[in-house]
Amino acid sequence: MIDFVNRREFIKLAGMGVAVFVSRSTVSANGLEHENGSFYFVQLSDTHWGFNRPDINPDSQGTLKKAVAAVNGLDEQPDFVVFSGDLTQTTDDRTVRRDRMAEFRDIVSQLRVKTVRFMPGEHDASLDRGDAYQEFFGDLHYVFDHKNIHFIALDNVSDPMAAVGEKQLDWLQADLKQVKSDARIVVLTHRPLFDLAPDWDWATRDGAEVIDVLSQHSNVTVLYGHIHQEHHHMTGHIAHHAARSLMWALPEPGSVAKKAQIPWNAAEPYKGLGFRDVEARVAQGRYSIQEFPISRG
Repeated sequence: MIDFVNRREFIKLAGMGVAVFVSRSTVSANGLEHENGSFYFVQLSDTHWGFNRPDINPDSQGTLKKAVAAVNGLDEQPDFVVFSGDLTQTTDDRTVRRDRMAEFRDIVSQLRVKTVRFMPGEHDASLDRGDAYQEFFGDLHYVFDHKNIHFIALDNVSDPMAAVGEKQLDWLQADLKQVKSDARIVVLTHRPLFDLAPDWDWATRDGAEVIDVLSQHSNVTVLYGHIHQEHHHMTGHIAHHAARSLMWALPEPGSVAKKAQIPWNAAEPYKGLGFRDVEARVAQGRYSIQEFPISRG
């Protein structure tokens, strides 16, 4: 469950203007003074390091660094940071691919938070089935537990057909058999698991099978990227929440005939770009999303 926006506060972080959208009860310098058992983490997505088109983002070398500085500038550091795919811009050149991954890794190594988790996007993994990605960032899918929440990072990008695949589905089922049916579960993935806009490549070929498996548990939330915008959707009792990109914005699904990057608007720089933190209120099984759009300082 998500607590949506009912109040706006503006603060300064790391020397740049950041609009903080928050719906919380008691506010400290960085948001809620956490209840017992609650915590927060930061999700960044679709950084596309290596992208270079001034008409789409003339600050393509700066937005990731600004986000790192903003997270480092938070008075209260998150428990962890997760990058939910498309860390780098796709390229057919294997050497360039690895160079971009090394550059991305070096930039995010400047984060103050001790735990940083990564997931691949199709730009990182679909051309070589994740070989280069795994050299730099490890497993394509994995699980971890944090303060009584079970996190599952799924890979729906390394298969060029945009599928999770039978082997990973079996792995998921085996993992969930070890988890109580009412456990708090957060699924991290890159593509949407539901058919948001298949013609725009905004779907997972076997996403319905994944959702069927997840639906056997009563408290599941899915956080994903790929579509470069905030979006909220329900499949039965499962909530799905998309994150913005740090590189370019995309139109709302179905709003235009053809999907295309939204050109840079000098009058509204960084419009539609940003990252967010997610506060987990473990006891209630609730999550508060706080959006951080990027703006000029």
